[in-house]
Amino acid sequence: MRYDTAIIGTGPAGLEAAITLTIRKKSIILIGKKNSSNKVRSAEKIDNYLGIPAVSGDELARKMLDHAARMGVEITDGRVTLIYPYGEYFGIQCGEDMIEAKTVILATGVAPANTLPGENEFLGRGVSYCATCDAAMYKEKKAIVVSYSKDYEEEAEFLKKYAAEVVYIPMYKADSVNAEAGSSDLYGGLSSVPGITVMNAKPLEIKGGFKANTLVTDQGELQTDGIFILRDQISAASLVPGLETEGGNVKCQRDMSTSVPGLFAAGDIAGAPYQLIKAAGEGLTAALSAVKYLA
Repeated sequence: MRYDTAIIGTGPAGLEAAITLTIRKKSIILIGKKNSSNKVRSAEKIDNYLGIPAVSGDELARKMLDHAARMGVEITDGRVTLIYPYGEYFGIQCGEDMIEAKTVILATGVAPANTLPGENEFLGRGVSYCATCDAAMYKEKKAIVVSYSKDYEEEAEFLKKYAAEVVYIPMYKADSVNAEAGSSDLYGGLSSVPGITVMNAKPLEIKGGFKANTLVTDQGELQTDGIFILRDQISAASLVPGLETEGGNVKCQRDMSTSVPGLFAAGDIAGAPYQLIKAAGEGLTAALSAVKYLA
């Protein structure tokens, strides 16, 4: 199935876009976390969201998700690692699936500004953002996983089904209770999986020739056949080839259109001010612009 619009991100911009497009009778797929944005949920108190004063981020997120559900919006729990324009439609890599859509709305929030030296240079040449997508390419080879969330522990274990050796470098703190108890569940029990080595190190640089073959860390250099960098958010420039960005944000017109025809951006990814109510408004604008583009 080819959707009218694929919406990437389930914060206020993405949810508002999904609601608006549903009202306009467009076929959509909304991809992201089912519990909405961590940024929204972590807010202790929000006082400037019109009509909903003195609300906690967690409560506001629940209200948004409930509203979307009442409108029939469903969330596809997934992580998009590549969006490629094919002229009349976009190909969207989500895990092992390739999704097609005539238009795309990026509402993924702000990605980390600092990538590893060499990361962008070797992307697609030994550097990947999806272990489940590319695992089969590393059959009987050595791979390194640099993980920024415990959510990706399962991806490392999946990768080991193919790779001869996996080095897992967690960039997050282990569960303190399990750590103190010396639990085998530390890092999802990865350290007890044959062929997986959990290494506490700080990645500094990716090096190689035509392909990446070395990860430089504060513990020394690690030779490898491939490096997987697993983050919740990927920079827009890495996500969409040819997309024009500025300072880590997507360059947009007032109608939220971007340098790539048929692709729109909304919310924090489109730049300051980084406010929830602004993000929701841009989600609405992007959705209406997508409707106009489809027409």
